[in-house]
Amino acid sequence: MQALRVLRMASLALALGAARDSCPGSPAVIHAKAQVRVRVAGSCSDAMAEMRARVNGQFGRWHDPHNNGTYTLLRRGSSQLEFSRLTGDRRYTDLLTFTFQDTGGASCLLEGCSESQVFSIRDYSTNLCNLCNLYCNRGQGCHPVLHNLPNSQVRVWTSIGAGKDEGECLKVRRLLLL
Repeated sequence: MQALRVLRMASLALALGAARDSCPGSPAVIHAKAQVRVRVAGSCSDAMAEMRARVNGQFGRWHDPHNNGTYTLLRRGSSQLEFSRLTGDRRYTDLLTFTFQDTGGASCLLEGCSESQVFSIRDYSTNLCNLCNLYCNRGQGCHPVLHNLPNSQVRVWTSIGAGKDEGECLKVRRLLLL
């Protein structure tokens, strides 16, 4: 019975591992993680430009609506962007990777992955929000800088314990001052 359970877990890990290629990785063996596949109405170059504009416009034209974190562009390729995000309290850093594929007909398929870099299980949707807040549009309550990107999520996957509540993405937690 135990061997069957281990075999099932190994099969699941292998099945999910195929998507891992687009993830940044983490030194923490146990950590929260979120992956999305999103279809954006518009070109991949527009989607990439919007993400870069949000990050470059921080503290002026744009701010991270999920607890005022700070994004940094780490790497830019022709069809990939890599970011880090420091939490608003400046305690934790997550790494993010986006890949972009033009699908023709003025649409783009983007895949994103965000991973915590320290031991974590429950993340209160932070990894999902790390991703969503870089491509969300006005209709979703966000404030685009260059391009309002209508989109539909094709797939959302999170690790066990990581949140999937997009409602958390547009909140700045209040600090209790004593």
